[in-house]
Amino acid sequence: MTAHPPELARPVLHRTFRLQWEEAQQSWVLLYPEGMVTLNDSAAAILQRCDGGHTLDMLIDDLQAAFGVQGIAPEVHAFVKHATERGWLV
Repeated sequence: MTAHPPELARPVLHRTFRLQWEEAQQSWVLLYPEGMVTLNDSAAAILQRCDGGHTLDMLIDDLQAAFGVQGIAPEVHAFVKHATERGWLV
């Protein structure tokens, strides 16, 4: 089995993690059995789109359209790599 090129990957949140708005924190958090990670708005926006149905390129296009920005691919790729290394995404 060969891995997909990064732009064709369809990242999805690992089943042990749950993304949710935390009213007490007034921020998005990533919950997992051992604790919680408080996310900044950018990280939350990326993870919300990691549903397994969108390629990384589609996710980037959606973010650029939603926020009216261009050229965010390097930052999104870096975050997805970080999140994958941390086990948040598969």
